[in-house]
Amino acid sequence: MGDTAIAHDALGAPLRLAYEADGSVKFSPRNGKPIVKVAKELQTTVRLVRENLAAGLLTYAHGVLTENPDAYKAEVEANIEAGKPIQEHDRQSLDNAIASMVEEVIERAKPKAKAKAREAVAVPA
Repeated sequence: MGDTAIAHDALGAPLRLAYEADGSVKFSPRNGKPIVKVAKELQTTVRLVRENLAAGLLTYAHGVLTENPDAYKAEVEANIEAGKPIQEHDRQSLDNAIASMVEEVIERAKPKAKAKAREAVAVPA
């Protein structure tokens, strides 16, 4: 139709540099790269589309639950069962990652602990 509710400049430059309050370019403290943001008009439109989609899905699910509760319950149970292997894998991966991090911290702390123990023994009473 040749018309849009989103401003032309937002569509023409959807990604923009982020700026500090003083007008200087904003950089990430973590990696030093400039921060890029999405134009506010596009952020708002995407948020509205996402919220409308979620509302539509909830309305549909409610309608199915009302019309056919047994099939809905069976579907939910099937989904839960299908997700269990993924959740278990993620839990094991997280447990392994945490254990590895703990071991690394302990290994890094050992030389310091040994040095402190030597200092304590070397000090005359």
